[in-house]
Amino acid sequence: MATSLAAQLAQIAVNSKSSLDTKARKAAHSKSLLFDPKVATAQSFQALYTICHDGFDELCHLDARFKPFALTLFSEQSQNEDRTQMSAAENAELDAKVDAFLRLVGSRIRLMPAIRAVEWLVRRFRIHEENTRALLCTFLPYHTIPAFVTLLSILPAQLPHEYRFLHPYVRSLTAPPRSVLVHEAIHKPAFLSAISDYTLEACRNLQHYPALISFWAGIMTEAVNGMLDNGRSGRQAVQQDNDQALLHRLGPVFGEAMLMKKVPNMQIATYMAVSIFASKGNLDDGVLSAFMEQIVHGWTSETMRPGLVCLSILAHHRSAKQMSGKVTKALIKVPNLGGTLVDIGRQQRVDKLAHGLCLALVERLCKKGDPRGLPVIRAVLTGQVIRDKQVAVVFKSLVLAAHRLNDETDPEGSMRKELGSALIDLSRHTGDSSDIIRSVIEEGEIDIEELEMKLDVSIRQQKVVGAPPGEDLAMEVDGAPKQLQKDVHTLLQQQTVRQLSLPAGLSANPGSAFEELAQLFLRVVAQSAEQPTLLEMFVHLPALRRQDAASDSTFVAFFIHIWCGPYPTLARAAALDAVKKRLQAGDMEGKDFQAMLPYVLVALLDSSRKVRRAAADLLARLGTMLPAQSGDAKKRGLWPGSVLFPEGTEPPQLEGEAVSRLLTGIVLPALEECVMHEEHLGTLFHSSLESGGKKTDGSGKKALSPSTRQSVFAWLAAHVTATPLPRVKSNLLSLLNRIKSVGSVSRTKLLLPAFRWWASLSADEVAALCLTEQLGPELLHERFAQTVVANDSSGLDFLLSVIQDPKSAQRPELVRSSFTRIRNMWPSMKLDTKSDVSRTMLELYQQQRQQPQQPRQQQIEQQKPSGDDQEGQDIIATEASDLLKNVDLTTDVLAHFLSSIQTRTKTATESPPSKRRRTSPSNADRGTQVYTPAELNKILRDITFVLQLVEGCNPRAHPELLHSLFDTLGELQRFSSVVGSELGYLQNLVLTSLIAMVPEYKDKTNKKLEIGSSGGYGDLLANCIQKTTSPIVQNSALLLIASLASAAPDVVLHSVMPIFTFMGASVLRQNDDYSAHVVNQTVKEVIPPLMASLRKGKRNPIAGATELLGSFVTAYEHIPSHRKQDLFVSLVNTLGPAEFLFALIAMLVDKYEASANIISFTADLLSVYGADVQLQTAAQLLALIGDIFQPRPELSSTLLGVGDDVRDKDDVHKTALRQLAVFPSLLSGKKLKKEIGELAEQDDMQTSKMRELYATLLKDTLALADVVKGEKDLHECCGSALANLLNLLSIGEFIKSVENLLDKTEMDLRRKVLRALEVRVDQEGTGDAASRTALLGFLPQLTAAIRDTEDLRYKRTAVASVDKIAEKYGKKDLEAVAAAATTIAGPECLGQPDAGLRVMALLCLASLVDVLQDGIVPVLSLAVPQAILYIEQSLDVGEEKEPHGELHNAGYAFITAVAQHLPYMVTGAYLDKIITASSASAATADLDDEASDSRLNCLRFLARKVEPKVFFAGLEKNWAAVTEAGYEAIGEFVDILSVAINSHPKSVIGKNLPSLSNIFLNALDLRRQMQAKGELSTAELGQIAEVESQLNEVALKMIYKLNDAAFRPVFTQMVEWPSQLGKKDTRGAVARRYSVYKFLETFFDSLKSIVTSYATYILEDAVTTLEGCDMKVTEQRQLWDAVLRTLRRCFEHDQDEFWQAPSHFGAVARVLTSQLGRAGSDKNRDKAKAKAKMEVDVRESLIPAVVELAAAADSQDHQKEINTAVLKQLRAEHAAVRLAAVLCQQALTDRLGEEWLASLPEMLPYISELQDDDDEVVERETHRWIVKIEGVLGESLDSMLQ
Repeated sequence: MATSLAAQLAQIAVNSKSSLDTKARKAAHSKSLLFDPKVATAQSFQALYTICHDGFDELCHLDARFKPFALTLFSEQSQNEDRTQMSAAENAELDAKVDAFLRLVGSRIRLMPAIRAVEWLVRRFRIHEENTRALLCTFLPYHTIPAFVTLLSILPAQLPHEYRFLHPYVRSLTAPPRSVLVHEAIHKPAFLSAISDYTLEACRNLQHYPALISFWAGIMTEAVNGMLDNGRSGRQAVQQDNDQALLHRLGPVFGEAMLMKKVPNMQIATYMAVSIFASKGNLDDGVLSAFMEQIVHGWTSETMRPGLVCLSILAHHRSAKQMSGKVTKALIKVPNLGGTLVDIGRQQRVDKLAHGLCLALVERLCKKGDPRGLPVIRAVLTGQVIRDKQVAVVFKSLVLAAHRLNDETDPEGSMRKELGSALIDLSRHTGDSSDIIRSVIEEGEIDIEELEMKLDVSIRQQKVVGAPPGEDLAMEVDGAPKQLQKDVHTLLQQQTVRQLSLPAGLSANPGSAFEELAQLFLRVVAQSAEQPTLLEMFVHLPALRRQDAASDSTFVAFFIHIWCGPYPTLARAAALDAVKKRLQAGDMEGKDFQAMLPYVLVALLDSSRKVRRAAADLLARLGTMLPAQSGDAKKRGLWPGSVLFPEGTEPPQLEGEAVSRLLTGIVLPALEECVMHEEHLGTLFHSSLESGGKKTDGSGKKALSPSTRQSVFAWLAAHVTATPLPRVKSNLLSLLNRIKSVGSVSRTKLLLPAFRWWASLSADEVAALCLTEQLGPELLHERFAQTVVANDSSGLDFLLSVIQDPKSAQRPELVRSSFTRIRNMWPSMKLDTKSDVSRTMLELYQQQRQQPQQPRQQQIEQQKPSGDDQEGQDIIATEASDLLKNVDLTTDVLAHFLSSIQTRTKTATESPPSKRRRTSPSNADRGTQVYTPAELNKILRDITFVLQLVEGCNPRAHPELLHSLFDTLGELQRFSSVVGSELGYLQNLVLTSLIAMVPEYKDKTNKKLEIGSSGGYGDLLANCIQKTTSPIVQNSALLLIASLASAAPDVVLHSVMPIFTFMGASVLRQNDDYSAHVVNQTVKEVIPPLMASLRKGKRNPIAGATELLGSFVTAYEHIPSHRKQDLFVSLVNTLGPAEFLFALIAMLVDKYEASANIISFTADLLSVYGADVQLQTAAQLLALIGDIFQPRPELSSTLLGVGDDVRDKDDVHKTALRQLAVFPSLLSGKKLKKEIGELAEQDDMQTSKMRELYATLLKDTLALADVVKGEKDLHECCGSALANLLNLLSIGEFIKSVENLLDKTEMDLRRKVLRALEVRVDQEGTGDAASRTALLGFLPQLTAAIRDTEDLRYKRTAVASVDKIAEKYGKKDLEAVAAAATTIAGPECLGQPDAGLRVMALLCLASLVDVLQDGIVPVLSLAVPQAILYIEQSLDVGEEKEPHGELHNAGYAFITAVAQHLPYMVTGAYLDKIITASSASAATADLDDEASDSRLNCLRFLARKVEPKVFFAGLEKNWAAVTEAGYEAIGEFVDILSVAINSHPKSVIGKNLPSLSNIFLNALDLRRQMQAKGELSTAELGQIAEVESQLNEVALKMIYKLNDAAFRPVFTQMVEWPSQLGKKDTRGAVARRYSVYKFLETFFDSLKSIVTSYATYILEDAVTTLEGCDMKVTEQRQLWDAVLRTLRRCFEHDQDEFWQAPSHFGAVARVLTSQLGRAGSDKNRDKAKAKAKMEVDVRESLIPAVVELAAAADSQDHQKEINTAVLKQLRAEHAAVRLAAVLCQQALTDRLGEEWLASLPEMLPYISELQDDDDEVVERETHRWIVKIEGVLGESLDSMLQ
């Protein structure tokens, strides 16, 4: 029951919100976001409120929405509110306010005022416990900042369920990573719901902020993605269930979020999550449509574009169908929807959205008559955002919608008008979708022609520019009142009555009557489908004179105008059909209608298939009208077609047979092909006329004879000239321009008159003509210019005349087309023609460019127009220059051009003939003629143009121009002085062309190409480089020099050095990549021939190249940092790294000091090359450094300027130091180490060379170190270099490399090499098998060196090497190591008198013991005695000697190793010597701490490892020697005894108990032994006490490992042991007892109640000792005190009622109480008197012992006995005794309380007496006793004492 009740109370305490536990309340109050718990605990709510309210005030200044909380959460009253005292309703209201505040403050959590405000809520309202969810949600968006970690530290132990994943981070106080939050959101829906609810609530209250929304969006998006991945299943049903479950969970969240119009960021975030859901979830169309409707229902102007993106994604995963009505209605309201969709479509797919929207818009257009969607459809179809099939579907739906519209659905015609406009725009669109739209139009499934007429538009594209006026009229008609459109029948009747006069012929301007009838005809055709009789009525109008068509051309001329004019398709087809029907009449038989034939052929070229079909039908009818026999053709009458043409322009008639052949042989058989393809007729004529001999008719004869072909060709050409219709001219030219010639007649000869006519027109006439006919002038210009063929002189002359004619300047398009034709004919021109034309073009360019330079005033005076004329002249010049730049000019032409500009520059630079004088080519002060600036500018433009032509004509193809270009370069340098400019651009043009030509001279493909050295080209280029400031010219000149250096080195070598000097001051400093390329190219091409010439002259290459290297070194600091390495690598590669790399490095270091930059650069430069080059360079550099210290320097004098005259030692030192400071870094490259390692594996000649280089480097480095050993800084550099050098090779390669050095006789060198080997061994890893093998293989050689050499220093170095090798790898080859150990332990090494060698040998043997283990046993018989002997000798301190600490430590190190690994080899004899020597060592004061540590370490190892019996026997045996050595040795003895006991198990301790007991007794006898030697000082007594204290601790450790049966005999022996001395030796017995009782005090105090029964053995002796002690003797008084302390500890820990036994209690109680009689005076009494009586103070030991005995007795009888005995002492004569008794009563009252005061009646008389005691102190202490009694009883004793 009690247990159950306790559990219930505990549960109530846990759940309780209030606590009476003060500590718990303080801990709760210490939870703080700002303050340390210790600080927070001490804070009051008033002080905290002041701090936090300041933060809240700052928040109110930032955001006024915080102010309402000043009346609630942050009011003055809030300081006194306590949640634990509030009701549930009040707490709920408080929670709502806290939640609202947290949502609002979340946006400012990073600000300290916000943290201070939240601090108040945490401390006062404990929101971290009561509102944990809201607080965590507020801080979670900032989970990476320190404030979140602080929040974790104050959270309660029990977190809400959804936040339990934070427990590990609460414990470790680390911020959770984002991945953990995402994982929790994926796998724990509760967590995702919590942050979603919090975010939505914040948005509802408009308390949202960007950090919260972005956090929610990121978590939600990744969670949706993860949940969809987790829900994947191979079973479709399971998959759908999972997706639906997720939809039900997230759908409401998404739905509400997407409708939050006031929170656009939340909407956009939801769009992102919904997009992921739609992309990866298997949602059906209904769900996707619902999402789409929610998006458009909730979006705003800010979220429309992101919403459209989301809609496109949703639509992409929805089936292909039109949008719903709600979505479509919302989308129509989006401003510029079409443009926005196109813009989005450039970034992602919107095809399904756009396609579905377009279909919905078309449906809306048809059903609701809403045309607002047409701009959207137009933008989508032309914006390339939907696929080809979708484009076709949408356009087809538009066309079908247009068919469905009629007067009922569109009574006003507005929709048809807008739809027609949209269809026109789409059909004429020229983008990628145009082909698809055209294919839909041409498919034939939809009657486009009918639609065109119905809408009064031309949907199909016309191959003309602009909209024909007919279509414009159609649009106007469409907009006319309905009554006018329907009254065509009335108009026809009116025309029947009217007498209109139409022209019988063709004309470019047929008149108003024609226009009136043409418009009527268009309306008739438009309604002919519904009223076919209208067309019949129209053709019978009197004005057309249809009945006279056989003899009058009016009827045919009218319809020719229609089908050859810019009219709608149906109108053109109807016109052809009308003429065909008229030809079917009988009166038309027997007529020759050849005048009509060209116009029908033009119709056959129409872009509309319907028109071509009508034309084919007409031609077929004409074909049926041909005579059956060829001879009948001459009898046919001519139809009066000549009337069609203006008078005097009638074309010649074609013979009837030719007409018959043309139709029957060429045109009629191919009519169907012509209908299918509009281009087929041109192909047909080209194949029939130009190569018509290959075609035959059905009878096997040739289709057209040559004469007939020429006739037909000439006949058609004549029609081109004669016809007044520009469309006909253009279409016939398109036919004829395919034919170059027929026989000997070229098309130029026939068509040139037409071209002349066209060229003679003014610009206004051309513009009016093209406007009327709706033709593009560019097309006409092109077709007329194409009439000229190549190499036709008359045509070419006319083209040039057109270009040169000043009037042509007003027709720039004609000029451009003429130039274009010349350019196109250029490849077919003959060379002479090309030459003439190119010269003409140059003249045109120069002339036209010269004219605009006339002053404005002069133009005004000459009344020259400066507007269009000047523009036209510019066009001519521009086109002429473009022509020359874009055609292939011959070498002769270019040579002529260069010659012309040289002539002009010479004229400008040379003196007049009378003043001509001889000057240098480079002299800039030559006498010149005087030119105006305008003239000089003209010359410069001409020169520039010619040089640009040369550069643009692939100069490499014209290498013959090289000499001429060099001459031009020279002239330009002279001309520059005239114009006052460097002419850098012109010089660069020349140099660029020369660079391109030089490879042709280098390849020697043409043996005639040579560059003579007498031309002075090198000096010319050097002069060019030095005098120009243009980097471009300098770079080009350098590239040319580089190219010439390889093609003709003799030309430039004598000018090279000045060039390189100049490069160092200019080009090398440029920061661009091209300059870097120039320098590299120059270096690669120029330096090799230069070095070849130096070697040829038997000059030292390095000395010869010093000036060259100096140029680059000087420029180093100016070269851009990113270019330096590449440039110097290129230089070194060209010179040869093996020879020159070290020189370059040395010069760089000498010039710029050994800065970090230079060290890094030289190391990087060296690392570019292979290991052999790097080692050789290092060796060369080392030799150079050594040369510096030579009496007569050689190479260093050349490179570093170290003279051989009187030299300053400081300068030499500084020069050498600079070089040596860099040298170590050259040997530490990673690449060098890697390549050396790879080379070492090959073991070939290259490897041998590398080893030789390495040995040389090592030797020279060591030698140089000796040379500079007097200079500390130089010597340190050598040391660093040596260290890096040692790390280069693997240890095996190192040994192979230095073997030759070890064989040499120089002992000093051999010693240095071995020392280097020792250093290398230290650096090697133990896991390297190759290193291990190499070093173990080298071990015998080292052993032999130790054995054979007499040099002690070499022996020491060898021993150290053996030590290192054996320590790392010795276990892999024990035999070799054992042999080495034998040698080292022998007389050749360990037996040598040299102390240093002995030290090395002992240390090495210590390592070998670890390696060999049992294998070193044979050696130990020699080594161990020697080691002990050397330890003893190291302590042999004479008057002038000091201990040899190193030898001492080495000996102990060896013995330690033996003890550790071979303890069985340490015999008793060895142990005795070691202990003796160790005692002597401990007594030696001159040894340092290291010696003591080595000694103690050895002894501790012996204690742990040596056989216990042997070791304990040795300790017992050598105790006397230890005590003789002094207290230090004794302390170490106790220490190793403790180690031995701790190291061995209980069984071992039990077996060796006799020895151990003897050891302890001997140690306990230490005090007696020391007293026997004489009086002990205070310091000695302290040391003895310290030893005894240590010994007691060790004894306890031993006792812990013994059982009771084993220990009791030892305990009995110990108690009896003090009595075994003779009776005369009283002082010795006291000393022994004191030591024993000090042990017993520790014994009883440590083991407590376990050993209380052992008091039986000491009881008698203790009583005897207490009674017999003479308090006047100090030692006995100390013993008395020790006995009392021991008894007190025994009484204190009695738990077994041992002292309640009468026998035990009675034996001790009387004696203890009687000891109060020994009391001395109080400290406040007269000290002199107390001293005379030798009385003692009993308060320290006696009174505590009596008190503990009374407590342990725990019996009224026993306590009464003690009380009676003490009360007797209260009436003693001596005041000191009475005082002791009073003090004892005080202590008993304090300890036992009411239990002791049971005897109060007996005490009262004594107390009453003591109140009037003679001694003041006794009286005062009595009063204290009374107070204590009253305190226990709770009442006054006054009444009792009266």
